[in-house]
Amino acid sequence: MKHVWMLNHYALEPCSPGGTRHFHLAERLPDYGWTATIIAASVVFTNGRQRLNSNEKRRIEEYRGVPFVWIHTPKYKGNGSGRMANMLVYSLRSLLPRFTRDLKKPDLIIGSSVHPFAALSGALLAKRHRVPFIFEVRDLWPLTLISMGRLKKKSIMARILGRLELWLYQQASNIVVLLPRAVEYIQSLGISMQKVTWIPNGVDLSLFSNNCASEKKRNPFVLMYFGSHGEANCLDVIIRAMNRISNKVPKGSVKLRMIGDGPLKPELIRLSKRLKIYSEISFESSVPKSEIPALASQADAFVLTVLDQPQLYQYGISMNKLFDYLAAGRPVLMASNAINNPVQEAGAGLVLPPNDPDALADAILKVYRTPDREYRRMSQAGRLYVEKHHGFDLLAKKLAVTMNRCLL
Repeated sequence: MKHVWMLNHYALEPCSPGGTRHFHLAERLPDYGWTATIIAASVVFTNGRQRLNSNEKRRIEEYRGVPFVWIHTPKYKGNGSGRMANMLVYSLRSLLPRFTRDLKKPDLIIGSSVHPFAALSGALLAKRHRVPFIFEVRDLWPLTLISMGRLKKKSIMARILGRLELWLYQQASNIVVLLPRAVEYIQSLGISMQKVTWIPNGVDLSLFSNNCASEKKRNPFVLMYFGSHGEANCLDVIIRAMNRISNKVPKGSVKLRMIGDGPLKPELIRLSKRLKIYSEISFESSVPKSEIPALASQADAFVLTVLDQPQLYQYGISMNKLFDYLAAGRPVLMASNAINNPVQEAGAGLVLPPNDPDALADAILKVYRTPDREYRRMSQAGRLYVEKHHGFDLLAKKLAVTMNRCLL
């Protein structure tokens, strides 16, 4: 049985809220001849919880047969210098032999670029152990930061990150991308497309019932969002859309549940109160990933909004929550201008432009008034789509094939 180390600063165990991509891949890899150890930071990025005691520098814990190595990193708030310090501490400590010396020797190492410094550590560890390196590209750095206005294109930091990005592409035996059109961006930097493999985000279908599509909508109709409450999620559009429909449906007949945490949550609560629709919205705390299927079964439809950033989404999207929505068997309202759109491909809901509360309000009313037969069709279409394209069994097999190819 071959062994891989997966370096993902923000990797999560199944009992935490947020994406658990690497856990679910690692859980299934033994079926294809591989085992995995996940090396991650001790601070939970979704809520700031510190997993380790103050005197612990490292802890190894196992979840359903998958070992996690938690490396102690400092707590932080927001996106400032504290978060940068957290990134650098994780990346530097993962290179120190005392943090990895008693782990099973790797045959291959994956470095995941939620930020590029974790991937850099993966590349350097691969050189030390003389094994192949796979660069997993989740976000395109520095392009994402430039597109969101957090970094100037010609700044020194943008140039440094650009050179690091190119070096990682060059060092990698293979480049795994989550975005369907990311290969076009990577090719533009002079990297062969033969090095690139698309393995998108997925969903653990075993957690969702095969018969989860509702027979008919309920009263009140429950629109649900779960996930981060941050700038990129554009959630004020949902609040404003709810305000638009408030005088078009009977009072209390459409409810919005906003589940999750993030820096903009207090502002969203204030907005709902200012618009006098706070009573129609339930703001709830984030829940562990394992509780998502039961939670999702309480929805009549889901909503997903993103920023109006054509440059940012020209290479596509691959959001964890979207595949959970589809697996739950409910129509999805998706406000996005991304180059790909799984909701549209599946025929599993309505697609509308981003940053348009009026368009979203119209979409909410349309699904609310949709006849049961069409409602069931959309619900079932989403489930069938993820079964065909996004189950973790399928994705783990694809990853194993990619890793085997790197060893040839």
